[in-house]
Amino acid sequence: MKHPDRKQLLHLAAGAATLAAAPRVARAQAYPTRSVRIMVGYPAGGVSDIFARLVGQWLSERLGQSFVIENRPGAGGTIAVDLVARSTPDGYTLLLSAVNDAYSEYIYPDLRFNYTRDIAPVASIVLVPLSSSYRS
Repeated sequence: MKHPDRKQLLHLAAGAATLAAAPRVARAQAYPTRSVRIMVGYPAGGVSDIFARLVGQWLSERLGQSFVIENRPGAGGTIAVDLVARSTPDGYTLLLSAVNDAYSEYIYPDLRFNYTRDIAPVASIVLVPLSSSYRS
């Protein structure tokens, strides 16, 4: 009986590892199967609303489901954050968040949510550079 050479042995080991991992691989699920809400904590027509509508339209075209923008302005954006924090974490209620949403819990001591615990980041859609060289 001929012994396998090193290359054959590596192929067999790789194949065995792949077969062992195969049952653990999850099949991709169709998402979304229904409309998705994107909550915006600021008034309609503002910068956050415009970004949410652009992203919502882009996602609708690519995923084949409607992405509905809901503006819930007030309390520095915390009304929308609270609504999303209390929603079912199934990916059908999203939040377009701004930087001030992350530090609202330090400004408003009686919030019913903890931003860093209750909100999970999904994607970054806008990067706004800040300049430290302001001229007077």
